Order: sequence, then C-alpha cells, then structure tokens
Amino acid sequence: MLNLQAPLPQDFPAFFLTLCLILLFVVLAELLTRKFSVSALVVRKIVHLSMGVVIFFIPAYFHSNFYPALAASIFLCFNGLNIRFQWFGSLLALPEEKSAQSPAVKSYGSLLFPLVFLLQLLFLWESHKWILQTSMLVMGVSDSLAALVGSSVGKKHIEHMTKNPKTFEGSLTMFVSSFLLLSAALMVFSENFTGGLAGKSVLMLLALALLLTLVATAVEALLSHGLDNFFIPVSIAYVLYVLEMNHTILLERFLLGGLFAFLLAVFSIKVKFLNNSGATATFLLGTTIFGIGGIEWTVPLLTFYLLSSVLSKLGKKRKAKFDLVFEKGSQRDAGQVYANGGIAWILMIAFSLTNDPAIFFAYLGTLAAVQADTWATEIGTMWPNPKAWLVTTFREVPVGTSGGVSVPGTSGAFLGSLFICASAMVINVRWLMDFGVLQSFLLIGFSGLLASLVDSFFGATVQAQYFDPIREKVTERTHSMSPDGVLVENRLLKGTPLVNNDLVNTLCALSGSALAYVVIQNVHLF
Repeated sequence: MLNLQAPLPQDFPAFFLTLCLILLFVVLAELLTRKFSVSALVVRKIVHLSMGVVIFFIPAYFHSNFYPALAASIFLCFNGLNIRFQWFGSLLALPEEKSAQSPAVKSYGSLLFPLVFLLQLLFLWESHKWILQTSMLVMGVSDSLAALVGSSVGKKHIEHMTKNPKTFEGSLTMFVSSFLLLSAALMVFSENFTGGLAGKSVLMLLALALLLTLVATAVEALLSHGLDNFFIPVSIAYVLYVLEMNHTILLERFLLGGLFAFLLAVFSIKVKFLNNSGATATFLLGTTIFGIGGIEWTVPLLTFYLLSSVLSKLGKKRKAKFDLVFEKGSQRDAGQVYANGGIAWILMIAFSLTNDPAIFFAYLGTLAAVQADTWATEIGTMWPNPKAWLVTTFREVPVGTSGGVSVPGTSGAFLGSLFICASAMVINVRWLMDFGVLQSFLLIGFSGLLASLVDSFFGATVQAQYFDPIREKVTERTHSMSPDGVLVENRLLKGTPLVNNDLVNTLCALSGSALAYVVIQNVHLF
C-alpha cells in the first residue's frame, strides 16, 4: 500500500545535506563536460552510479520517508524540465552524443531514476527498506558499469536485441557486478527476512542471487531509452517482495521455474522459434509465470507456445507467398512476445499480489485469444485455395489481408481456444471444475474466438497497411528491399502508422482476458 509518513524535524538536516550533495554532483558533472571536455556519457554514468550508492545509505539517515520522497519529487520535476529545456547537457543522452559503437538515442533515464525511487519509497519504506536498497543499488552501480564498459571496450554486438545495440562485454559486466551486489545484499540483509525467505540456506540465497542477476541482465540488454532505469529495480523488488509476502510461492519452485525458462529460451533460439530479443523476453516472462504461477499457469502457456510455434513452421512453401505481406516472419522477436504474452504476464503479476481466482480465467482468456489469432492466420494461409472476406464489409479480399476472415481460419481460431482450456482441464485446475467443465470450455473458447474477430476488426480499420512499389503489393511492412539492396519506404494506404500488428495483437489479447474476467465476475463464483 502507498504510505507517505509525516515529516520528522530530526530528518531535515539530512534532507538539506542530501540536496546539497546531489546538486554538487550536478555542478561537477556540468563542469567536467563543459570545461574539461570529459565525455558526457562517462560523467552521466558516474553520477548515476554515485546516486545508487547514496540511495543505498538513505534509510540509515532518515526515520521517515517524507523527506526522501520530497527530494525524489524535486529531482523528478527538475529532470523533467531539464529534458525539455536541456539546461544541463551532462545529465542527458543528447541526439548528437555518440558512443564508439552507436549513435545515442533520446533517453528518459534521468526522469525514470527518481520516479522509481519515489515509488519504492511509498511502497516499501515501512516494512521492506532492504528491498529498496538492494534494487536501487544494482540499478545504480551495475547498469552504469555496463554502459561504461560497453561504450569503451565493447566490440561484440548482441544481434537482434534492441535498436540501440548492446554489447557482450557490457552485458557480462552487468552480470558479474549484479551477482556480486545481490549476493552480498542477500547475505547482509538475511536477518531482516521475515517471510518466505527467512531461514533459507546460503546456497539457496546464492541461487536466488544468480537468477535475479540473469533477470537484471536480461532487462538491461532488452531495454533502451533509459527504460532499464525503471524496470531493473522494479523487477528485482517485485521478485523479492512476492517471495517474502506470498507464502504460496516457494523459493525452490521459483528457482526451478527460472531454470526451465532459461532452457526454453536457449532451445527457442536453437530451433529458430525466436530471435535473441524474443528469447530474452521469453526468459523473463517464463521466469515469472513458471516460477511464481506453478504448474497451473505453466501448462496453458506452454500449450500456446509449442502449438503455435510448430504450426508457424508448417506449410512453409504454401505460406512463402505471404512472407512479404506480414510485418514479421515466423521467428518471433520481443515485440511479438510482448504482444502475445504481455497481458498474461501482467495478469500473473496481479494474481501474485491479490490471489484472485478470477484472474486465472482472464489468463486463459488472453492465451485463448492469442492462440486463436495465431491459428486463424496460420491455418487460413496454409489451407488450399481458401476464400477470405473483410470482417467489416464482407467483401471478398485476398487471403492474408489484414482484417480478412475465412472459414478455415475462423474454425482454427475456435479450435485453438479450446486447446488452451483443455490444457488446464488436463491438470485438474480446481477453479475450472468449480465453474463447470462445459461452461469453462464455452467461456474460454468463445473468449478466444471473439477476440480473434476483434483482432480482424482492428486489422481492417486502424492497422497501418502500405503499398510496396517494388512488388506492387499491399503489405504491413513500412519498408521493402529492392533487388539492388536499397531500402525503399512503402506508401501508407490506410490506417494509422502507430497501429502495427503487435499493437493489434495486444488489443486482441486484452479483449480475450477482459471477456473471460467480466463473465466470471458476473457469475459471482468466487
């Protein structure tokens, strides 16, 4: 719960000194970049690292969270104005700033740093200060070291990860430093454990530190534009919090779930189901769902993943003619993982904090939705000589057209949804049995089917479609490659440029979960 405590007079001197210290960092950073021509990247990351260390010691100097929250709010506003007016360039990743390997992109890290600190102060100060200290220290120190090493000596880029390339050397630095910090923190703070982590052996805590290190390294590698400043501490804090507070989540199960998610990600790269970014996102998603949700949440997700991945590999020759129509190929990236599994991921997190059984039906609904959408597309394009109609006008359109539906595709969508429900039935999930076998099949089946039609509706109305001048075809792709290797921009025919296939898939997944959740809430089963 959000909790802002009353200000205490004895905290004001520490507040004043903290503000002066931070302002000193800012002034020195600007002086080093303007007067001594020190790299803005190096200066910014040193400030970033120093702030992580300062925050680690803040609970030792403050008795209430009021003044730390006030300081965070002040610098949140200051950094927001600085991004707008660029008063202190040393604190910004300016467009003209370039590392040795790649051009910098506009970053919101200076804004997200005080924001995530403020949120943790409000949520964790009263009972879990040690989680705040641990997560912010890792973000402040390890993320900075990774950027410094990656920009100075990083030579081996990790392909297909982010638009702002990450290096193997930077990620290795993130991994090693995070493991050392997390291991030390868990040992030092073990006396503060009062929930699910209390009494765990040193070996188990080191294993947890290793898994959290993999999570933090994956988040840092996957995110750019400063988003890692927010999600590194949030991911660490979330895991530690639920392991402490939710007694149904066992540390041993979480570790096994993380191991299984890691092996699944490696397997997915080897068989080319996913590229590097897709595998990294799958590891993070899988660690949450396998490790926290257990078998009831794992089996339906694996059912979607395996069946949809195998189906996308079948009928390659027949589907080859659609490769240049669809925005992406059969090897999924992080965007597709978020679009297909992001809502399920959020629902798992919500369930771990509330234990509301209705969320599990929403989870099955979202998996049924993305399964239905995938099966409709794969079966519709694989079926010999099918006919397709635009969902809004029922005008006949070529198979593969965004918003087009066909009898084989729609049938496949409903069948795929039923497989999701069946996978949960096989492991005897009690909530489904309480609702009823037939009722569960109908609810999840129609949630998936209707969500796939929602996907088709958005595909026919607002999803961006372009004209490929080289092949003279309508496509979802923004650019095409000419025979001589020149990238050509395609012309927008209809829809909104911001609405791509991933966003439409996300809306499909959201509609499936919403339908299932609303029905369960209205029957007052739980």
